[in-house]
Amino acid sequence: MKKNIGYTDKWIRIVLGIVLLALIFVIQSDWRWLGLIGIIPLATALINFCPLYTLFGISTNKDANKTK
Repeated sequence: MKKNIGYTDKWIRIVLGIVLLALIFVIQSDWRWLGLIGIIPLATALINFCPLYTLFGISTNKDANKTK
């Protein structure tokens, strides 16, 4: 697993994950459990790897782009 998530992308994913997880506490209807989707961007940010980026050949990691 090569790192394919850059610094800015990582922080965007962290913020997005926290916002989505916050929906669990903010929304009072049954739709609030959709906030659990926030686990995905948080997990990918913490491991610096996105499987979808690999499928599409994308990398936002500047260090990995320099070695090509």
